[in-house]
Amino acid sequence: MRLLVAALDSELVAFPAALDGFDRLVTGPGKLKATYALTRALDAHAYDEVLVVGTAGAIGDDDSKVFEVLEVTAAIQHDVSDIDGIAGQHVSLPQRVDVGEGSDAHGATIATGDHFVDDADAVAEIRGLGASLVDMETYAYIWVAQQFGVPIRVLKAVSDRAQDDAITDWHAALAACSAQLRERVRELYGV
Repeated sequence: MRLLVAALDSELVAFPAALDGFDRLVTGPGKLKATYALTRALDAHAYDEVLVVGTAGAIGDDDSKVFEVLEVTAAIQHDVSDIDGIAGQHVSLPQRVDVGEGSDAHGATIATGDHFVDDADAVAEIRGLGASLVDMETYAYIWVAQQFGVPIRVLKAVSDRAQDDAITDWHAALAACSAQLRERVRELYGV
């Protein structure tokens, strides 16, 4: 059995309520809610894989298109700093978490933080940390899955360019992003 994870119900609107071979978990937005909910789920059941689906803002210099689905293979945190004030480095957590062996080495790196990024100045700072996408949960999902030794796959649909008024773009893009994610899950898992 696999676990299908999303931060918000709205990211799953194109998915059926029940998907053969998958349990479903909606964690709520942000790193703390993601950590808590996924920890509880993995503590209660031994899953073969965690499949995360959701939206992300594009911040890289590449030409990622809105609604494009990218596989995320690494995550960093953009809203932390260590005791020396170095951005992107946590005091006690790894600077970077990777999904593990067998992942697409050419996948995207995502920067996770507890606020919605919709500002050109913030994008420039986060881009300097080496990420091409931004969201609010992926670092937590990967870290928790690692603690339980459960393989994880993260699929993110690009919903916006994380610039000014990105929240408006994100709201408008949710249904289309969910449809793109549903199609990719159908392609990858046959369900």
